[in-house]
Amino acid sequence: MNSLVLMLIGLAMFAGGYLLYSKFLANRIYQLDAAYPTPAHEMEDGIDYVPTNKYVLWGHHFTSVAGAAPIVGPAIAVIWGWLPAFLWVTLGTVFFAGMHDLGSLWASVRNRGQSMGLLSGRYIGPRGRNLFLVVIFLLLLMVIAAFTVVIKNLLISTPSAVIPAWGAIVVALIIGQMIYRWKMNLALTTVIGVVALYALILLGDAYPVELSDPILGMSPETFWIVALFLYAGIASLLPVWVLLQPRDYINGVQLFIGLGILYGAVLLSAPEIVAPAYNSDVPDGTPGLVPLLFVTIACGAISGFHGMVSSGTSSKQLDSESDARFVGYFGAVGEGLLALGAIMATTAGFATLADWEAVYSAFGEGGVGAFVTGGGAIVEAGLGLPASLSATILATMAVLFAATTMDTGVRLQRFVVQEAGDLFGWKIGKGVATVVVLVVAMGLTFSQGAAGEGGLRIWPLFGTTNQLLASLTLSIVAVMLLRKRRNPWPALIPLAFVFVMSFYAALVQLGDLQEAEDWLLLVLDVVIIVAALWVAVEALMAMNKARTEPAEEADADLAGSSRGDGS
Repeated sequence: MNSLVLMLIGLAMFAGGYLLYSKFLANRIYQLDAAYPTPAHEMEDGIDYVPTNKYVLWGHHFTSVAGAAPIVGPAIAVIWGWLPAFLWVTLGTVFFAGMHDLGSLWASVRNRGQSMGLLSGRYIGPRGRNLFLVVIFLLLLMVIAAFTVVIKNLLISTPSAVIPAWGAIVVALIIGQMIYRWKMNLALTTVIGVVALYALILLGDAYPVELSDPILGMSPETFWIVALFLYAGIASLLPVWVLLQPRDYINGVQLFIGLGILYGAVLLSAPEIVAPAYNSDVPDGTPGLVPLLFVTIACGAISGFHGMVSSGTSSKQLDSESDARFVGYFGAVGEGLLALGAIMATTAGFATLADWEAVYSAFGEGGVGAFVTGGGAIVEAGLGLPASLSATILATMAVLFAATTMDTGVRLQRFVVQEAGDLFGWKIGKGVATVVVLVVAMGLTFSQGAAGEGGLRIWPLFGTTNQLLASLTLSIVAVMLLRKRRNPWPALIPLAFVFVMSFYAALVQLGDLQEAEDWLLLVLDVVIIVAALWVAVEALMAMNKARTEPAEEADADLAGSSRGDGS
């Protein structure tokens, strides 16, 4: 198979999904109403609730949900062959991820910007809410700790990415002032931001930064981890328009340019895919394709973390409910494009099958390193860019998106801590909640060494936890649709498939962890399984009740009284 053919098929599927299926969801299922007053207007505070241009908000939403996961998952999953990964990424994005992300955004907007944790209390019940918060807390803890280690590893392995990665923060702060204080034209602001960012990439490629050992009494690994946590804590407390929005917006534009470079290189060089379509000779120790494919590729097909972003930050910034289609569904399409790019880079970026097999010699190999190496080779062959510059562009892209996911995760975890405090009658301030999040995450990260080995300690449970959370989020959407007497099947079908596959994967992992005598992960896996199963039962009961009770009227939504419902 030629990678160009694969790229064109994938692009056609994504385009069809956005132009056709998302329109059906927006008009017939969610019935988005431009006249509906969104939480960003009703609860505007200049910090978390800020009406935002849909393109700027799309940039924040897209880069927050993207991170490194849509690169890492596909880059590992191609060990089973490129075809299963391609089908799950494309079909999953169109029919699962897009409607999940749009649905969770719609559900939160219709409930004053409340998070999925709080919505579970209203639509599933108090027991479901408490267990839902447990699953959310564990998932966000995995994201924060693991992504910190991923970024640290990239800054050390690709020192040319250091200057653009940290310089992007300064660019974002200036962009925020240009948009909100100086009211500059968005197109001009975008051009200035992108030019500045790519100037930093050129500067970083010319002057790579390798830290001395020790630095301020710490190893380079420890220093980068501490610096990243400090940055994430500060960024999570700043008003969203100061850093979060402008940084994510410029990163989103930069990602599309980076993807344009990668896709353009494929168009010009049309490299052959050297990996098998279906790998029947996987290395020893590789788990079965079913169900592990569907949890190895989470972000890039469907991801519970997206529901946290949709309901945690994006719903509080949506200017018009009709913008949800672009922000939510097209945000998922953008991540699908990144996952497809990762598949092409890690299957067509190697000269021979033997070279590919040398990298994929065991399950879990590949990852971001294979993406940077393979993608860099494709870009060098297609566009003639030097190998070092190609690697810098791709590494910077990976660092920036992992960083946006990390600090968004800290902000979301802060909301979870505050919501959990409310359940016990404790009023926890933003500062205290952020300190709690950072202490717990840093404790996990440094639990097995100063180099941050503990950051990946519970990562093996990420895929199953993430997908279980996606199915539970879909259960809230399904209950809302049933209450409004709307067609629930676009939510129920992906809900059933994802829950079965992720629950099956959790059971498989349970046996593996017992055999490996990894008691910590085994206990956490049991907690996740019990919590997910309990919430699922509560959700089924809530769905059955929603089918029989009177239809929910417009004024049942938690919003102001003077607006339309679109029902």
